[in-house]
Amino acid sequence: MKIITLFLSSIAILIVFRGESAASDIILGSTLTTRNSSSWPSPNNTFSLTFISEPQNPSLFLAAITYVGGVPIWSAGSVDSGGTLQLQPDGNLRLSNSSGAPVWESGTANRGVNTASLDDFGNLKLINGSNFIVWETFENPTDTILESQNFTYGKVLRSGAYSFTVLQTGNLTLKWNSSIIYFNKGLNSSFSSNKHLVSPVLMLQTDGILSLFDDTLPSSVVIAYSSNYGENGDMLRFIRLDKDGNLRAYSILRGSSTANSRWSAVEDQCDVFGWCGNFGICSYNDSSPVCGCPSENFALVDPNDSTRGCKRKVEIQDCPENSTMLVLDNTQFLTYPPEVSNEQFFLSITACRQNCLNGVSCVASTSLADGSGFCHLKFSNFVSGYQSPSLPSTSFVKVCSPAEPFTPLAGSTQFKSSSSKLKTWVVVVVVVGAILGLVAIEVGFCWFFCLKSPKFGLSSMQYALLEYASGAPVQFSFKELQRTTKGFKEKLGSGGFGAVYKGALANKTLVAVKQLEGIEQGEKQFRMEVATISSTHHLNLVRLIGFCSEGRHRLLVYEFMKNGSLDNFLFHGESGKLNWATRYRIAIGTARGITYLHEECRDCIVHCDIKPENILLDQNYNAKVSDFGLAKLINPKDHRQRTLTSVRGTRGYLAPEWLANLPVTSKSDVYSYGMVLLEIVSGRRNFDVLDETGKKFSNWAYEEFERGGIRSIIDKRLFAYEIDMEQLERAVETSFWCIQEQPSQRPSMGKVVQMLEGIIEIGKPPPPKATDSSSTAVSLSLSTSIHSIFISSEPHPSSSSSAQGKHSSSSISMANLEKASSSLLAQEQSASR
Repeated sequence: MKIITLFLSSIAILIVFRGESAASDIILGSTLTTRNSSSWPSPNNTFSLTFISEPQNPSLFLAAITYVGGVPIWSAGSVDSGGTLQLQPDGNLRLSNSSGAPVWESGTANRGVNTASLDDFGNLKLINGSNFIVWETFENPTDTILESQNFTYGKVLRSGAYSFTVLQTGNLTLKWNSSIIYFNKGLNSSFSSNKHLVSPVLMLQTDGILSLFDDTLPSSVVIAYSSNYGENGDMLRFIRLDKDGNLRAYSILRGSSTANSRWSAVEDQCDVFGWCGNFGICSYNDSSPVCGCPSENFALVDPNDSTRGCKRKVEIQDCPENSTMLVLDNTQFLTYPPEVSNEQFFLSITACRQNCLNGVSCVASTSLADGSGFCHLKFSNFVSGYQSPSLPSTSFVKVCSPAEPFTPLAGSTQFKSSSSKLKTWVVVVVVVGAILGLVAIEVGFCWFFCLKSPKFGLSSMQYALLEYASGAPVQFSFKELQRTTKGFKEKLGSGGFGAVYKGALANKTLVAVKQLEGIEQGEKQFRMEVATISSTHHLNLVRLIGFCSEGRHRLLVYEFMKNGSLDNFLFHGESGKLNWATRYRIAIGTARGITYLHEECRDCIVHCDIKPENILLDQNYNAKVSDFGLAKLINPKDHRQRTLTSVRGTRGYLAPEWLANLPVTSKSDVYSYGMVLLEIVSGRRNFDVLDETGKKFSNWAYEEFERGGIRSIIDKRLFAYEIDMEQLERAVETSFWCIQEQPSQRPSMGKVVQMLEGIIEIGKPPPPKATDSSSTAVSLSLSTSIHSIFISSEPHPSSSSSAQGKHSSSSISMANLEKASSSLLAQEQSASR
């Protein structure tokens, strides 16, 4: 969408027709005073310009435009009890104190202004005799942006020491004191951008979506969603830079005096630089951020307002050669651009402390324990701290001896000094004694429960290690898993890599145990692949709990998914239960999980068997991809040449390159996902043959799409629910791009996510050329230059990797496979001519 389109779409806001706003015309000489309740209302009384009490100082009055209910959305400034706001005879709008001294003015004197008007969008305009706007609040915002208001590059929101702007890169930027950049994110959903835009415009749309527009962008870019986006009602939405330095999206019902926060730019308030003032330490008391001082060596600047910061009780210059470094565990002094370039050094924790102590201008330092080796030496006169038990860093503050630590507001973690009165050997004895005591108790419990009762075996201890250790997979014995599954009694299904059984660990945690078949790796290689699988952590991937590698037995233990696999809800007994909103969320969740495997892991993991049976649903119907990592890892740096020497797939979801003996890359998963996405929309198997046409469903669906008959593709059961047709059309178009015959024409999974989320524009997909994968299983043993391919037969109802189902396969001759491969190669050569 071009910028000119954006401006034209909001023409009702930007262009004034004097006759329409006559009811709210404000003539030259009109005056508002703090001594009465007069106001300048909009035509329908939704907004009014008036004086309200200053929230922080009731003795002062704020000249503000307020929404019905009293919430201010623009302000000119504060005055005393005798202050006035006047549209002067020369056309200047001036705010003055009781003494007549100007506090603020519009700067429009002698520019032809002859009237003012406050419209029903909350925009105050000063207008000349030709009905053109000379000055308006929408172009001169203070701390708030209203819905449908254009916030363009170059404009600034201000609130105290904080400011907000949109950079030419499209990033949203928050600054403290116009210098420290503590937030700089924006253009896309991953909050990263180096793109140079022409004239970016930020707008909060009426549906609660914060979007970015620019001439260089094919369509608007979603920056953020309000938590209640899409909800209707008599409400106002706005973005406000609050006094705590955070940028938030709000909504407020008409007549209410309280606005509800629906999104915040800075997720953790303690990451806002300077919120707790100089030397202030931000921490959390239960769920709320609070401010405090580093130690007893400091006192609050204002006992009634802890955000004003702290000051030393004895300044460093008053104790020459008698200073020390106060140790603050789990604390970090925030260091942002541009300070980071001058204050970041490679120093050990001891050197980080000592360098600051010896440095005349250094006031504090932070030694990071995140593996970077960095030390931040704070030379500025203003430092802002953050304390949390989860922060892997130690900080030091220069104080006059003796250092006097105390327990911070956040709880159990204590600030302590290097001059602690406790002797080191006393601490060591206490700690070692406590550890030995805990070990003795643990051994006693294990002896009583684990060794005396067959119900609690070694798996209890191992699973306890899983819960308390670093998250590494637990190694189970085969006997333990036999006991866990009650002798592999309850079969959940069969996937491409083996059967799956339901089990319960000693702590009653339900699990899915997969018996792997056809795994010929040695012990070392199998453990390496298990380590790779267990290192993948994503909301949309099934979590690996443990494994068994004992003799010929190879088993994997996964978390149990209550709602089973997606195919049950598309094709079988639970069909019709999922509405479109849930299906769309499943589609995006699945795409994000695959994107993580392809683009965010150390090595690109190609799934090789994306299908509804391998998409599991938790109790909230969140999608989780299973069976990933069971095929060979592919190096992302050499996708063109790497192929899989032993792989499996399923009819209907195999990309054409499988049977054509062409390189298999992450684009093969994209093809499979496209088929799944089409099934999510249609509720039908992509390889179903239509009786009336004899065509495969996926081919028929594209023909219908090309004719504009997209509704005929949709699962008829969805019409019982509300359908977002824009989302549905995006899903259909994305699916056809994914199933293109040429891998180079298919988008990456990262692009697929952006296409589904509406971040990037989707062009019309070309017709995907039809190629059917074999309907039966084949097993080949060829020379090393040819793949060994295993193709599962058509998925049987409820055939899931770790949920439900059964599986069947048969064989076909080598000649049939070669015939299929030759056909596909011929199509490939023909397409390239």
